[in-house]
Amino acid sequence: MNRPIDPRDTWRELGGYIRDQRHQAELSVRKLADMAGVSNPYLSQIERGLKRPSAEILQQIARALQLSSESLYVRAGILDSERESDLVDSIRSQSDLTGEQKQVLIRVYESFISEQSDQETPGP
Repeated sequence: MNRPIDPRDTWRELGGYIRDQRHQAELSVRKLADMAGVSNPYLSQIERGLKRPSAEILQQIARALQLSSESLYVRAGILDSERESDLVDSIRSQSDLTGEQKQVLIRVYESFISEQSDQETPGP
């Protein structure tokens, strides 16, 4: 029998992911909180899975970490996981790349995806 998913697990996993990304970016909690426009204690609570951030706060954190907002939305359960790219996950899991190198590769990939979807969208 499968155990139901506890929403608290989702928030703990999201917080752990944000903390890992902050460590990779070599940022302190205080610095990331300042960059994201949230309080230091609030960011700490998010990282520990004690607080459930809004989509807007996730977007601010993603911007500060130079991540795609979608990646945090998927981890928070706001977006369906089908929208998250296996390639992006693979890039993020590479231990031989720096945080900055990962961010550059992901931005390039996302710009190609965005460009492709713009070309596929018919004009008015």
